[in-house]
Amino acid sequence: MQRRSQMLRQDGRSIAFVPTMGFLHEGHLSLMREGRQLADILVVSIFVNPTQFAPGEDFATYPRNMEQDRRLTEKVPVDILFTPDEQAIYADGCQTFVTPQALAKRMCGLSRPVFFQGVATVVAKLFHIVNPQVAVFGEKDFQQLTIIRRMVKDLNFDIKIIGAATVREPDGLAMSSRNAYLKPEQRPAALSLSQSLREAQAQVAAGLIQAEQIVAGARARIGAHPETAIDYIVIVDPETLEEVAVIDRPVRMAMAVAVGTTRLIDNMPLVP
Repeated sequence: MQRRSQMLRQDGRSIAFVPTMGFLHEGHLSLMREGRQLADILVVSIFVNPTQFAPGEDFATYPRNMEQDRRLTEKVPVDILFTPDEQAIYADGCQTFVTPQALAKRMCGLSRPVFFQGVATVVAKLFHIVNPQVAVFGEKDFQQLTIIRRMVKDLNFDIKIIGAATVREPDGLAMSSRNAYLKPEQRPAALSLSQSLREAQAQVAAGLIQAEQIVAGARARIGAHPETAIDYIVIVDPETLEEVAVIDRPVRMAMAVAVGTTRLIDNMPLVP
């Protein structure tokens, strides 16, 4: 992959990159179509990254379907599908990691303390291997997108990071590979996330600016479903991820909620 990228760049070809963990859905494909428009060559990686899973999380059972993924990437089309194995990425007991600081100690980082170190490390490694000029990430994983942007700035990667809008299923549920875990009877609980976010947008548009009141309303709506367990619901500055009390500028409302055993995340902008 490194040699191919080097040859492409020497030939004056630009490279767009979309890293994924596979089990592709329309959300991933939208990122690929965005990348297709941004460069001459589109590279997509599929790698279920073990270092971002803590013991007891769903690494072993994370959904995988490489044959289906290949067919979907052909339809975009993707020029290069990069599918390394674990030994290729973490050869001989890798000992060097990228550890984000303040941005990773909020939101998902509180309940998943190893997650963002694993994400930042594998993305940095993939950037070095693929050597793209531009990379596309989804806004659904807003904290991840913010951390990657900061890493690129802090470590002087010469890569432009594009954030692409969240793709939703027809009923509003943010697309995620983990949606496959949901049982049909859990769907109303899962939908309470996007419903509470849209309600918050309407409240802010109508003039409500007290973050505490908006968060309380979302907690009540989601908590009304007995199978939900709220990890966090926050309203934050979109760059620092620090919580805000008064919505006097554009902010981001984000949440993580377990529906049964399935952990879902979602977020939307709130603009006063």
